[in-house]
Amino acid sequence: MPKTKFQNVVFTLMMSFLMVYAMICYNISMNIDGMTNQVFLMAFHEMIIMWPAAFILEFFLVDHLAHKLAFCMVTPQDRPIVITLAISIMIIAIMCPIMSFIATLLFKNAGKEFVAVWLQTTFLNFPAAFFWQLMYCGPFIRFLFRKLFPEK
Repeated sequence: MPKTKFQNVVFTLMMSFLMVYAMICYNISMNIDGMTNQVFLMAFHEMIIMWPAAFILEFFLVDHLAHKLAFCMVTPQDRPIVITLAISIMIIAIMCPIMSFIATLLFKNAGKEFVAVWLQTTFLNFPAAFFWQLMYCGPFIRFLFRKLFPEK
């Protein structure tokens, strides 16, 4: 969708913000055994670290790798929705373990159980990240992006 480097920066900032915010809210609610209105505010404390981390990873590493992996399964001649879904799935498959690793390192106090806690965090985050990205976040951000940058 983004056609220029500037558009790619804007798109990645938007997508990473909404994904990270939702996943932080999800993780906080899991840690406190339920969702409360307070969670929405609590999430902003972690956003200071996690949003820039997600943006940098996505923009400089994951996006390129996800495209390469996606085009092992699809071709440029496939329908655009198929290509979009393949790329999105690859991004989720790469970003979820990496962001779960960072969150485990910074927020979980896992100690000598680090690997076990990281794997548990990844497995708990994956379904939420998968469905949130494919069903809500991705379509919503692409809609907003098309409004910001209409094709001529």
